[in-house]
Amino acid sequence: MHARNYITAFPVAIVPQVTAVKLPDESEALDAYSRVVTFVAESVSPSIANLRVGRGGRTGGGSGVVITPDGFLLTSAHVVGRGGGRVRASFTDGRELALRPVGTDPLSDLAVLRADDPAPAPAPLGDAAELRVGQLVVAIGNPHGFESSVTAGVVSALGRSLPTRAGGTMRVVDDVIQTDAALNPGNSGGALVDGRGRVVGINTAVAGVGLGLAVPVNATTSQIVAALMRDGRVRRAWIGIAGGARPLPPAVASAVGRDRGVEVVEVIAGSPADRAGVRPEDLVVAVGDDPVLGVNDLQRLLTGDLIDRHVELAVFRGGAARRLALVPRELPS
Repeated sequence: MHARNYITAFPVAIVPQVTAVKLPDESEALDAYSRVVTFVAESVSPSIANLRVGRGGRTGGGSGVVITPDGFLLTSAHVVGRGGGRVRASFTDGRELALRPVGTDPLSDLAVLRADDPAPAPAPLGDAAELRVGQLVVAIGNPHGFESSVTAGVVSALGRSLPTRAGGTMRVVDDVIQTDAALNPGNSGGALVDGRGRVVGINTAVAGVGLGLAVPVNATTSQIVAALMRDGRVRRAWIGIAGGARPLPPAVASAVGRDRGVEVVEVIAGSPADRAGVRPEDLVVAVGDDPVLGVNDLQRLLTGDLIDRHVELAVFRGGAARRLALVPRELPS
């Protein structure tokens, strides 16, 4: 008989060797992302106003941004409405200021307010034309009345369009910024800021979860803001057509060197376009010498400078080029 060897297992306790680890201090613990967000929050939040707007016995809220040393603030037009209501602003330094509406432009969803008493230092303005998809942005505002809330995200898309309306007039805001930085009611009128602490957009709408929209701060909106500060309103030229973008026929595209234009769908009776002989189905390819590839181009080119001035509309009709002279009128506000 073979002898059996029995091995009895005894539990063995293994004690790991513990090495003392020095925890980093707070400045070392902040990663690059956090440092950028913290810098933006600390530098721009003092310039963000928590707005309370009284209209017809009701009180609404939103946000605004101080943009000049002499107390001008920029916000969304839908926050202040048509003006005439009482507006008060509070800031992170404890300041409470009365504001007066200077001008609103519902077609760009921008409005300018002014404080007569000293306001906090202005936030620096950037240029949304320099943004890139994927770039870090920070939204600062007052969602649901929670003062100076900060959310961070990225530029999800550029070149979005935002339909706006003023009375019976509809328009499209171009080059709207889409971001996944969380926006909620009360963020409207607040700042969308790049990583260098420059305001590149005014938060305007929540289109869905993780889908916020901001009106860009760029050359076009800077002109609008300047007009609101100077005149209290924005003047736009009107020629009296309705149309839509469409691909150009190959022969027309070859003649003008681009592949899109605006097809006229309707001509308003008695309008400047009607008097100039514009017809439905005409293809608009330029205003003066400036190319028109879509409705947005047409809107952008019909500035207040063209009101009551002679201008030529370049169109194609039945494949033949025509230049029709007209005199734009002012778009009713």
